[in-house]
Amino acid sequence: MSTSPPLSFGVILYPGFQALDVFGPLDALNTLALTSRPPLTLSLISSTLSPVSTKPPGALSPPSFAFTESVVPTHTYATAPPLDVLLIPGGLGVRDISSPPIQDAIAFTARVYPGLKHLITVCTGSVVAALAGVLDGRRATTNKSAWEWVKDTAARGGSTARWVPRARWVVDGNVWTSSGVSAGLDVVFAWIAQVFGEDEARRVADVLEYERHVDPSWDPFAELYGLSNDEA
Repeated sequence: MSTSPPLSFGVILYPGFQALDVFGPLDALNTLALTSRPPLTLSLISSTLSPVSTKPPGALSPPSFAFTESVVPTHTYATAPPLDVLLIPGGLGVRDISSPPIQDAIAFTARVYPGLKHLITVCTGSVVAALAGVLDGRRATTNKSAWEWVKDTAARGGSTARWVPRARWVVDGNVWTSSGVSAGLDVVFAWIAQVFGEDEARRVADVLEYERHVDPSWDPFAELYGLSNDEA
């Protein structure tokens, strides 16, 4: 694997993605990119170039639900450029696991992973990586309120991931997986610290006025949801 710094970033988008899973890490990376030399590039990637809404699809969304945001992709899975880093968010939309948008995301992840320097998942985005085969034999974590669903869905799809129940984030090789939603900020700051240096991670956090969790084992939500200490 090349030791040159990662420059090309991509984010997967699908209907019903969790807003903070995307915008939290991206705001940290936006701030990092303001002073990065060489410059960083970002691709927002989906099945089509149509706006992608945070509204959960179909029966996952209440009939009158209208409080949503939409993001316009810059690339489709067919036109995405070579990437150094891929971020996969979670969200209610991933629960529609057999839908074309999620199947497209799984296929894209499986196809591009061998060329990535780093893969980062937030929340239930880990199930996309698991079903893409990326987590086979690796330690990983996910949203604790969705723990059983992620673990069982991944296993039914043939994944041999080793799920870590008590972790804010887990690093195994070049794969970074985080717990639920807000944990995406902590995993991306930990990633920045490793790749760009602790001073840079601290600087970006100070700009955002964000108090980081720096202990990857900090996880009060595992206790909240009654998870054991045993890997599964």
